[in-house]
Amino acid sequence: MQEDIRDIPYLNQEDVLKLNFIREPGAYVYRRHYRQGLRSHILEVLSLEDVENEKNGVIIDGAKWYPRAEPLKMLRLFRARFRSLQEAQEEVERVKMIESYLGPENFAKSEEFLVDYEMNGSHDILLCGLQEYVKGAILDPWDRLDDGHLISILRRISFETFEDAEEIGDQWVSEVRLKALDFITKTKKMILETNHVPDLAGIGNLLLTREGDIKLVDINNISNVTFDPDIRIDDRGYPVCDKSIESLSLLEEGLLQRPLPQDDVIYETYLEPGRMEEVNALEKEFLQALERDTADNDISPS
Repeated sequence: MQEDIRDIPYLNQEDVLKLNFIREPGAYVYRRHYRQGLRSHILEVLSLEDVENEKNGVIIDGAKWYPRAEPLKMLRLFRARFRSLQEAQEEVERVKMIESYLGPENFAKSEEFLVDYEMNGSHDILLCGLQEYVKGAILDPWDRLDDGHLISILRRISFETFEDAEEIGDQWVSEVRLKALDFITKTKKMILETNHVPDLAGIGNLLLTREGDIKLVDINNISNVTFDPDIRIDDRGYPVCDKSIESLSLLEEGLLQRPLPQDDVIYETYLEPGRMEEVNALEKEFLQALERDTADNDISPS
């Protein structure tokens, strides 16, 4: 009896090649990415040649190197179950909404597609995405976003020496802060015009690139935004809408280095102290449940 891939913690190369919609042996290697979401499997799509070079090494200028294979794309296999084709298509449209507002500079472009997933003689709709691979470092809104921290991110991205990072750091930090204003402005526009917000709170959902761009890479948890006192949780019990807006406010304060606007209806609603206290309690409950349920499964809450 074949196990439903939507229920198992993670997939490996053999699991992927057994899927009815994947060509075998094919021209690619599928390797489990270090981040595994609660809502999707994430796999690196690698070329056979690059994997062979990583394993056996290559000679460069008389020395043998073992270059790590860099993903050509990221394959996402979503865990969501859909009651109808229309429901699945609506999910795809939500992803397109993010792309239309954030654009290629702030969004890891993904080609979404629906497949006929065959398992144990039955058929179901499975949502998949073939996403661009983004080279960058995690941007955590809860970190100190001062100049020193941003320069440390630059060193992680570019393997710059301390002296090199210091030399180019000031200009790069200024570029990051300028581009952050654009990202924050577009995200707020999306919230106000569509009443939706992407998940900005999950660890690793935002990456900072060598070019200074903020890239949203986790695109499959989009929340409805309402301006009432009710706190909504997602299907996993996480107050993702509130935490995403809190993340946005931390980015605005930290990267733009200015106080939050007092007349902002988004922050006025979602950063109300009593509401934030309730949200933090819900988040604590979620994390405790996650720890109990996934202690042996190596899954992150993103």
